Amino acid sequence: MKEKKKTRKKKGLADIIIYVCIITVTVVCVLPFLYVLSISFTATDVYVPLEFSLIPKKFSLEVYNTILSTPDFLIALKNTVIVTIGGTIFGVFFTLAFAYGLTKKDLPFRRLLLGVVIFGLLFDVGMIPNYLNIRSLGLINSYNALILPALLTSYNVIIARSFIQGLPEELEDAARIDGCSYFSIFFRIVLPLAKASIATLALFIAVEQWNQYIKPLMYITDYTKRTIQVYVKTILVDASTTGLGVGDGNMALPGETIRMATIVLSMLPVMCIYPFVQKYFVKGVMVGAVKG
Repeated sequence: MKEKKKTRKKKGLADIIIYVCIITVTVVCVLPFLYVLSISFTATDVYVPLEFSLIPKKFSLEVYNTILSTPDFLIALKNTVIVTIGGTIFGVFFTLAFAYGLTKKDLPFRRLLLGVVIFGLLFDVGMIPNYLNIRSLGLINSYNALILPALLTSYNVIIARSFIQGLPEELEDAARIDGCSYFSIFFRIVLPLAKASIATLALFIAVEQWNQYIKPLMYITDYTKRTIQVYVKTILVDASTTGLGVGDGNMALPGETIRMATIVLSMLPVMCIYPFVQKYFVKGVMVGAVKG
């Protein structure tokens, strides 16, 4: 009995330590976001620089109204939406198609292709070779420079391949008996059954496309084609709103509130989409972890 009580006490103490660590990490992660949110909703006439507050002294949407009416922000948002939607749709399709091909033992050069995928997990080409490749293909200053390089990644291919390998082989055998080709099997069987994998891949690719910063900074030279992350960088680096299209000569808004509101707007779409795909997210990731 004494040993059981000691064991329970040890488990109870361990649980308390774990909960304290989890709560501490959560608070550390959430507080900066709440601070940014608070500043973005603070009225400009009561804003005090460098003052820490998690609740706005005076709630106002003035900064958001100003940013959303700014042509520069709307153009950057439009460019990012185009790149994200296009990159996600084509990325999911090509990833699943390539992964499905890798599951076929009669695929020519299958071992070589698998080796390339695994090699991609361990090594990255690098910034300079990527830029030279994009330039040689004539993709500089185009949306394709941001969409095409992200169509296939080794990690996404492995997740998709693991999921497809988990599908019952009897379904494909029955489809072959009925005279279905690989293309028919892929479109009629694999895609309808791959909802969890599609949701997971779509989330990964969409977040990656939305958060692209280095590539647009390197490949996009046209001011009208810059993405939201490059726009945020411009806001964060510039100490004032002059020349950024978020203020006028008569009344300039505080730069800090503009920065924080822009950061919130850049994060908002991903935060809104995630709850709808969360139920598929864990399942899709676990399939890759178990079968990979």
